[in-house]
Amino acid sequence: MDSNKDNKDYFVTKHPSLWEGLGGLLACLLPLLKKEFLQIRRNAFLPKLIVLFPIVIMCVMPWVMQMEVKNIVVDVVDIDHTIESQRLVQQIAASNYFIFGGQKATYAEAMKDIEKGRADVILEIRNGKYLIAANAVNGTKGAMGSAYLSQIVASHSAAIAPSAPAANTLSGAVAGTSPLVLYNKGQNYKLFMIPALFAIVMMLMTGFLPTLNIVGEKEAGTIEQINVTPVSKWSFILAKLIPYWLIALFVITVCLLLAWLVYGLTPAGSVWLVYVLAMLLALFFSSFGLIVSNYSDTMQQAMFVMWFFVVSIMLLSGLFTPTRSMPQWAYLTTYINPMHYFIEAIRTVFIRGGGVQQIAHQLFALVVIGGFMALWAVQSYKKNSK
Repeated sequence: MDSNKDNKDYFVTKHPSLWEGLGGLLACLLPLLKKEFLQIRRNAFLPKLIVLFPIVIMCVMPWVMQMEVKNIVVDVVDIDHTIESQRLVQQIAASNYFIFGGQKATYAEAMKDIEKGRADVILEIRNGKYLIAANAVNGTKGAMGSAYLSQIVASHSAAIAPSAPAANTLSGAVAGTSPLVLYNKGQNYKLFMIPALFAIVMMLMTGFLPTLNIVGEKEAGTIEQINVTPVSKWSFILAKLIPYWLIALFVITVCLLLAWLVYGLTPAGSVWLVYVLAMLLALFFSSFGLIVSNYSDTMQQAMFVMWFFVVSIMLLSGLFTPTRSMPQWAYLTTYINPMHYFIEAIRTVFIRGGGVQQIAHQLFALVVIGGFMALWAVQSYKKNSK
């Protein structure tokens, strides 16, 4: 105890200004933090939103936000009427991906079902050859449906003619090959989407709530009372950010628990890396929300500006589609998109079990972007604003 006291006295003696600055900052922060938590607690809606929002997102969205294409209606035009063609029809009807729409007498009759939206894919069997025609109005459904159907036809062809050369099989299938899945071996799409849902929850909870905070005080007039006090900009902005960082810790904990309890999914990598990534993303969005609120005069204006940027950040992040599929000019935006770095890193940790070395680039980018936004949030706040 005596040695600790001596070390403290030595630090105070050698760095009196720094010690006084830290003490003054802490003395200013405590009352402001108490005020923020009182405002959150007295709000009839906000505490319920903080608890219910991650629960609803984690329990509902993984079932609906999936890119697996199912319930594809297939019409079959069987001209051959052989035993092999009937077996192929039975295989298609038994697949979990297809709904058998029935056998049609002619191709033109099946095409009428396509035009009226009653069918998605046509399979014509004529003289031992196969024609697959897909409705490509929905490009993803048409491409995936025809790919699934091609695999069934290819496996059927290989079964009835095992000695046939690989060049005669559909979709370039090569005889004697089989895929080796290294990660997500069960091909569970929920395992792919749940880390992305972490990003959506963090973005909405730590982005919109700080945005509405300062603007709400502007409309209520209470911010004028703070502007006439000697509270520094750093103390004021930190008092606005810290509660939402704590909310971020609570939200990510709830998401991890629900992923384990509801879906039986746990991170393949370190849990503490998940928390670090979540806090860095929370630093960016909470700072960005305060920046928007500092430049906004009304809650409506802040909401529209924030929604514009949030949707753009989300759609350009690779959350739903690969970023390499974007045009080059759109792909360049990923270099300054923190959501892109977070999604790459969280999927690496959660699915592949990656460590700090595997996500060092993403961690560095999140630290730089988040730190820059935090400094901007402090500098953009003007105590003498009207």
